[in-house]
Amino acid sequence: MKYKIGFHGYEEDKKEGLQPFTIAENKPVKSVVQVRFPSHGRSFAYYNDRFDLHVGDIVFVEGKLEGVQGVVTEVSRSFKIKLSDYKRVIALSDTEVKGRLYFGGSHLIAFDERVIPYEKIRGWFLPPESDEEVAVGYDDEGFYFEDIEDFKIKPEIANRGFDYYNRNKVMYISVDGTTGRAIIEGSKPYEVCFDFDDGEIRNITCDCFCSYHCKHEFAALLGLRETLKIIEELYNDEYSKADYFAALSKSVLLKYTMDRKEKGSIVLA
Repeated sequence: MKYKIGFHGYEEDKKEGLQPFTIAENKPVKSVVQVRFPSHGRSFAYYNDRFDLHVGDIVFVEGKLEGVQGVVTEVSRSFKIKLSDYKRVIALSDTEVKGRLYFGGSHLIAFDERVIPYEKIRGWFLPPESDEEVAVGYDDEGFYFEDIEDFKIKPEIANRGFDYYNRNKVMYISVDGTTGRAIIEGSKPYEVCFDFDDGEIRNITCDCFCSYHCKHEFAALLGLRETLKIIEELYNDEYSKADYFAALSKSVLLKYTMDRKEKGSIVLA
């Protein structure tokens, strides 16, 4: 039996079933906001002139804490400040989700690329990509996801990757055509990218910037194998039609889409 879950935004569906999700325009409203950084246990004030911010919003800022996820705890729209005294908010995470998700073990799976697209979910964990120059190299050696033992990784690193996978650190994974991407929870969130073509994996990299295959990559591969097995058993028709899937941890979805929401609804069918 296939179980489905649908998340609704603030408006009721006009017709039976879920409607395509569109993002409301976030018009800038100048403010001074207090931002708490859970990973550091500290709060600081920032100037905002790019977004309409509210308490509970997830943001990224410039300055010493650039790249660290923060949560808005106070918003003041009446102020007069010296701009030289304040760093700015540079990114706001879009945590609105609407669409059909299918149960898949510890994750929820979408076959519609509009529901939990990679760029949206990436913005929950990571700031906009920087212009820092990086070098990437590929050995062009592939292997099939069912034969993960062919992945050239040191045993001790593979064991650590298995521990990450077993502790549900694979927060998100998607395959869009032949492009695969994942987000792994470590000391900070890490991005894993790979090519996926007819079951073969090539060119896997991680932005932890190791000079060798890492535990985050191995955890992502294990998550990919598990998700594809679930899809093959339960949702093969949906995947074959879309040539796309994205899987998001249930706990991550609940944390980011519901914890700070006072209005909305959830439909189980």
